[in-house]
Amino acid sequence: MLALPDEADVLEALVAWGRADPSIRALILTSSRARADDSVDLLSDYDVIVAVTDATAFVANDDWVSAYGHSLARWGDRHELYETTTYFRGVVFSDGVKVDYTVWPDALLDRVSGEAALPEDLDVGFRVLLDKDERTSGWQAPTYRAHIPTKPTEAEYHALFEEFWWDTTYVAKALWRGEVVFAKFALDYDAKFVALRRFLEWRIELDHDWSLRPGSHGRGLERRAPAAIWSELASTYVGTDIEENWDALFRAIALFRRVATEVGDALGYAYLQEVDDGVSAYLEGVRKLASRPGRQ
Repeated sequence: MLALPDEADVLEALVAWGRADPSIRALILTSSRARADDSVDLLSDYDVIVAVTDATAFVANDDWVSAYGHSLARWGDRHELYETTTYFRGVVFSDGVKVDYTVWPDALLDRVSGEAALPEDLDVGFRVLLDKDERTSGWQAPTYRAHIPTKPTEAEYHALFEEFWWDTTYVAKALWRGEVVFAKFALDYDAKFVALRRFLEWRIELDHDWSLRPGSHGRGLERRAPAAIWSELASTYVGTDIEENWDALFRAIALFRRVATEVGDALGYAYLQEVDDGVSAYLEGVRKLASRPGRQ
């Protein structure tokens, strides 16, 4: 059975590593483990900013990730903050701990102090673990408002509305062709994860006065969505049978119809019934077509 170490022991090991390396000037814990709420659990990542004197040289060789322990898997990327390159290194260690390191040039420590607002990665919550030069002392306190959705404009509402219906046409074509892998991508990712998920998050915000931070990539929908809505969404996830996926498509549409109407009514935006009517008729027509020649 997997027995993960205590958070205090993990942080102590990371701070000891930071203290021993003169190129590391600060370590800042961010995200769920830096917030005093119920968002953290046993498997929560350790999101750690590592501010170093020369970020490019520091990441040129990734042997430093083994300072904590033996790594099982790792992945890297790069991003921009204030037009400055930062480096991401995510690592899963053999003791089950997952650390997401973001390597900053240490000049960003001063840049944050001079800004009117914290960047989102800090505003979600942060805790300074190590600051050798006291350069974080001028930072503002987090507001914990980062990543909370704002009310969509009418244009944004209608654009995503049309995107959902556009996506459904690809589901229908793929199902008629017997291309179940692409159909699943178009239905489960494009139509549901990209478009419907956003509408679901807006619907949840209606019940929380636009103050709730949704989990990334749909995390927490099971807990946050009204029970009836979650039940309807769960019913849209099926296997690889073509007819099952046709049924799932129309259940997803029924859920979208309900949620988009509720969000539109609350915000005073018109539900585009003519789009619904036209695309729905097209989808029904494709489903009734004779099977494509050569398809079993």
